Amino acid sequence: MLRILRSGQKWIVAHQVRKMSSQNLPTLPQVLEKLREFAPESLAESWDNVGLLIEPATPKSISGILMTNDLTEEVLREAVNGKVDLIISYHPPIFESLKRITQSSWKQRIVAKCLEQGIAVYSPHTAWDSVRGGVNDWLGEFLEKEYGKGQPIVPNQDVPDCGAGRIYQCAGQSGLTLADIISGLKRHISTPDQHVPVALVHPLAHKVKSVALCAGSGWSVLKGLKAELFITGEMSHHFVLDANHSGSSVILTNHSNSERNFLPTFKKHLEKSLPEVTVTVSVTDRDPLTLDTL
Repeated sequence: MLRILRSGQKWIVAHQVRKMSSQNLPTLPQVLEKLREFAPESLAESWDNVGLLIEPATPKSISGILMTNDLTEEVLREAVNGKVDLIISYHPPIFESLKRITQSSWKQRIVAKCLEQGIAVYSPHTAWDSVRGGVNDWLGEFLEKEYGKGQPIVPNQDVPDCGAGRIYQCAGQSGLTLADIISGLKRHISTPDQHVPVALVHPLAHKVKSVALCAGSGWSVLKGLKAELFITGEMSHHFVLDANHSGSSVILTNHSNSERNFLPTFKKHLEKSLPEVTVTVSVTDRDPLTLDTL
């Protein structure tokens, strides 16, 4: 009888600890507050669709977060298997209006599955691009030792130190060579063994005095800017020709390769802000474009 009582007491204590642990976990609104402290959604471009995109009907605590650049069905399976409560998808999986939620398209299936599994989805996109310490600052981080802190190309009207793109400039005879910038960029975005598309109007040994960059598809930000080098994820054939004819060399990385490796950096920030929550970066998320192996 005594052993049974003690066993029951131990079970009660363990049960109480588990209950207390669950109570200490943040709610979805509390997690969203932390995300907005880093990058208010007001920093996003007016055309963008940022913020909480999928909210399950039943409120629950957030014990696990999965971060991804793109929310694909493969990434969603990873989230379900990992039993996460929130997916932070840098690119919004819902951008254009959905008129129905069925199984007929992959984006509709993602929404249906998230609601079925009780998984919330938050997308920061251009708010993270704009904010200091965000995606564009990360992309240009390898340039700072030589060029100093990059400045927004299109400053935000309310927060001028934030904004779209970054431009880096140096004076005198200093500056990195084009060859150094290409190799440094590939190391920084973790593609050191891959070739990147370049359209150069300067020799590789040329020391670059000004670099303008914009993560993702950056021509709308870079267009008309006077800089010796443009770095972005993707650019159309005709825009590349326009850049070259204006005197700017171009380096492209593939769209999401200019963004994805910011996630491990933000993971550290989120773990400090939410120490009770398990934060992981997707291992299945990848740029859809690769080099052929023929």
